[in-house]
Amino acid sequence: MVTSGTIDLLKEELPVEQESLVVNGDVKTGLVLVDIVNGFCTVGAGNLAPTQPNNQISEMVAESVRVARIFCEKKWPVFAFIDSHHPDVPEPPYPPHCIAGTQEAELVPGRYSTPVSRMGELQWLENEPCATIRRKGCIDGFIGSVEKDGSNVFMDWVKTNQIKVILVVGICTDICVLDFACSALSARNRGFLAPLEDLVIYSRACATYDVPVHVARAVKNVIAHPQDLMHHIGLYVAKGRGAKVISEVSFCPQQDQCA
Repeated sequence: MVTSGTIDLLKEELPVEQESLVVNGDVKTGLVLVDIVNGFCTVGAGNLAPTQPNNQISEMVAESVRVARIFCEKKWPVFAFIDSHHPDVPEPPYPPHCIAGTQEAELVPGRYSTPVSRMGELQWLENEPCATIRRKGCIDGFIGSVEKDGSNVFMDWVKTNQIKVILVVGICTDICVLDFACSALSARNRGFLAPLEDLVIYSRACATYDVPVHVARAVKNVIAHPQDLMHHIGLYVAKGRGAKVISEVSFCPQQDQCA
């Protein structure tokens, strides 16, 4: 079993230094939300959804909603990825999930909501003029933004809005968030995402799923995925690839328009 002591030891050996970020209109900043959908966040919503309330996921949703509302109030650019798969196109090693046209593939909380969980609702985002919604059928949103003609919706969003800083939130820290961050940073390094300078991951607004070791041992073909450990590893790897990691984000009262 992975104990809290083991995780604390790992954090000492593989530290992730986290900063704070103040967002204002002086530096054009865009918000990217990764897969904050029922199929990953809402209890009982699907094969990859939590089976019971989960504190890390709940905090991720709450912080993501808070930040998204501020961005939209200030009319700053927002880009939201929604995991959405064709039923006949599997995504191994994962079981079927977030099938297009189902509630799993909708922003939280959908029909699974309760009066309390509705505080974390994100579906309003689809009607915001500053928000771009991208349904993707793969893990990496950067790849999932490629159109049939070779253009890339995410790259166009960065260039159209002249974004210099991307603030990334969502789920899963070590899978979809990490893969997107690594691809975006590689594109930035090659000069494909000008004028982008920094990609910032907000750790409290990210989360991953939990499969404790003792659960994995009892179920065939299931790999252990201790939540706190894998969340930390995702942040560590992202930072090693060039992302900045923050634990706090605040906003100045200034306002900037998005394109």
